[in-house]
Amino acid sequence: MIKQRKHLITALKISISAVLIYFIFSKINIEEVVQTIKRTQPFYLVLAIVAFVVSKVISSFRLNLYFHELRIYLTQKSNLKLYLLGMFYNLFLPGGIGGDAYKGYLIKKKFDIVTKKVVSVLVLDRLSGMLLLFIYACLLALFLNQADIPFLKVVAVGGLILSVVVFWFLNKRFFPYVLPVFWSSFGYSALVQLFQLISAFLILKALHLEYNTVAYLFIFLISSIVSVLPLTIGGIGSREVTFFYGAAWLALDLNASIGISMVFFLITALISLLGIAYHFKKPELDTFEV
Repeated sequence: MIKQRKHLITALKISISAVLIYFIFSKINIEEVVQTIKRTQPFYLVLAIVAFVVSKVISSFRLNLYFHELRIYLTQKSNLKLYLLGMFYNLFLPGGIGGDAYKGYLIKKKFDIVTKKVVSVLVLDRLSGMLLLFIYACLLALFLNQADIPFLKVVAVGGLILSVVVFWFLNKRFFPYVLPVFWSSFGYSALVQLFQLISAFLILKALHLEYNTVAYLFIFLISSIVSVLPLTIGGIGSREVTFFYGAAWLALDLNASIGISMVFFLITALISLLGIAYHFKKPELDTFEV
């Protein structure tokens, strides 16, 4: 029954992704999108890949910070291998065990730890990243010139402050055992999303998009939040739809916006594919003495 339910959910996600992609391709000029991508400057594209890799390495440090608080003293090398395997599972094997779930399974199998705590830190790791995506989006919103939303800047400042306060209280109330590393994880998340923003900025440079940089980056952040929601396969479709409507709202080039989304997905897929090595040879979860 559980297996059938998983297959049904996977089929539903694939269907939603397919419908969204079909919708986007029916609304844009796919030839122009392809031409935009073909004009990509390799130098900036390589830098964008490097920035993305740095963001993922820092993200793995953040996760290990939570593990250490649970007295799971993984070496950073082992944790990075586990993180890569999770990325691969999340994107390429959506029908099996999800990346986060599989990481939790391996940790639980190796260490004597309460399942609830393992699941909690994996969820917190995701939420911490989403919090900083929202914060950076609020900061960029302060520089948008949208007359049709008169209180945009006030809402952005209010949302920024409220999100941090609420997240801190949620940590204190439900996850007190990792509260000591709240601000450390916050700092890691700030660096993770900063390098993701840098990667997006370099993609803009690679695609020769020199104008409306703040608006494009704002949409990128919103699309990143939407893509985390478990509605599609690896965020495929949901990110593109967000870019499409965001570009229409901010009067940006629709085809270029979809091009940004596609390039970022290709970079994500390229790095995630590296985790295939640990699919065939499961990583040893080495630890160190404290």
